[in-house]
Amino acid sequence: MTKTYKKVDQNKRKFLLTATSLTGVAGISALGFPFMASMAPSEKAKAAGAAVELDVSKIKTGEMKTTEWRGQPVWILNRSDEMLETLDRQDELADPDLEVSSQQPKYCQNKTRSIKPNILVMVGLCTHLGCSPSPKLTPKGDMGSKWEGGFFCPCHGSKFDLAGRVYKGSPAPTNLVIPPHTYIDEKVILIGEDPEENV
Repeated sequence: MTKTYKKVDQNKRKFLLTATSLTGVAGISALGFPFMASMAPSEKAKAAGAAVELDVSKIKTGEMKTTEWRGQPVWILNRSDEMLETLDRQDELADPDLEVSSQQPKYCQNKTRSIKPNILVMVGLCTHLGCSPSPKLTPKGDMGSKWEGGFFCPCHGSKFDLAGRVYKGSPAPTNLVIPPHTYIDEKVILIGEDPEENV
């Protein structure tokens, strides 16, 4: 008995191999897409890191407002001339020359730690253990002989002046953080962006 072999159609074989391969790739892509999409940040996470706009013209002189940026409280203080004068009289500061440059952007590396002298923008978390200091803009009681107002952390007693600069002897190792921010116009600031990014 002799065996007979049918001639293989090479074109049909190539077509079937190609079709099977493409179907497999499509199937793997369909299964992989939801997995890859789940690794992307959520809309809530994107919004949490987004820049925040605030109209500072509505903050009265001597008044402070709080907003939130990246899940942190951010204080905006409209300092009076008297408040600004106290910044010259501080001689008990741990870092008066702002040598720890990571605590404020370069454009706020000045005595007032701000772009405009009267408007202070600052993260409201103590640099010791992350507690929220209490604003003591007009201090009552004896907080120390040189205390002319600022921020006091009730958790462990850290004291900061009206520019967020830490006093010597405080548990907090560094000044309060100044976040990146810029002015969109004379009235509105954008917290979360540097001036160079907003050009």
